[in-house]
Amino acid sequence: MYNKKTTAWEKVEIARNPKRKTSLDYIDVIFDEFIELHGDRNFKGDKSICCGLARIENQNFTVIAQQKGRTTKENIERNFGMPNPESYRKAIRFMKQAEKFKRPVITFIDTKGAYPGIGAEERGQGEAIAKSMFEMVKLKVPIIAIVIGEGSSGGALAIGVANKVFMLENAIYSILSPEGYSSILWKDGTRYKEAAEKMRLTAEDLYDLNIIDKIIKEPQGEENESFKKTANSLKKEIKKSITEMKNLSSEEIVQNRYEKFRNMGELRRNENVIKK
Repeated sequence: MYNKKTTAWEKVEIARNPKRKTSLDYIDVIFDEFIELHGDRNFKGDKSICCGLARIENQNFTVIAQQKGRTTKENIERNFGMPNPESYRKAIRFMKQAEKFKRPVITFIDTKGAYPGIGAEERGQGEAIAKSMFEMVKLKVPIIAIVIGEGSSGGALAIGVANKVFMLENAIYSILSPEGYSSILWKDGTRYKEAAEKMRLTAEDLYDLNIIDKIIKEPQGEENESFKKTANSLKKEIKKSITEMKNLSSEEIVQNRYEKFRNMGELRRNENVIKK
């Protein structure tokens, strides 16, 4: 379907494709059972992030998934996959519940960013994102984050602080969109294709930079069959990673996550020194 010669901008277009499989599509195949839970117990429900309880064989999980729609009606209902503060507070609520009942957390990342509306800002969008990352850093159960499509801005990073970060072959992961990058850095929004290359937002780039732990291949072939193979590969990696972390203490799990992101910061600093 896609090859190694695919450009960064072409990967952006693939990740944004409205026909691309969503988080709920993957949840339906990966887990044997899924029960969605609702509400942040503070303001209102927000459907751009789905939270719930899931199971693979005898292992229970808490799932937190950013969800886009396909039709206009679905996208309006899901706020085009751009979470409001309520979604992040709902996610935090279920992260803490997962810790209480010792359930690993699986997050699915697929958003162009947190919703930038006035109401969202008035209700503390920035604080909600920061609090989500803060809570994930110290959570005493394993966390696996999976980037399945467009992982952009703080809206994506808010549920990306994990022990393991997986990324689909044709997904993207970055601090902002290429359009935003070119507009801010070069004051020229037309240079988005060049920006995509500079940002190093593809799975291959991020694996080389030690930001993600594994690239999940998206096999060629008929769409549904290809999707099932990808979903089953994800299922296999989730089971493998949870087995690896099963014997770690809660303190070791937290330390493992801390060291992962600490080492990532050191790597970036060293790279900047070499460039200078």
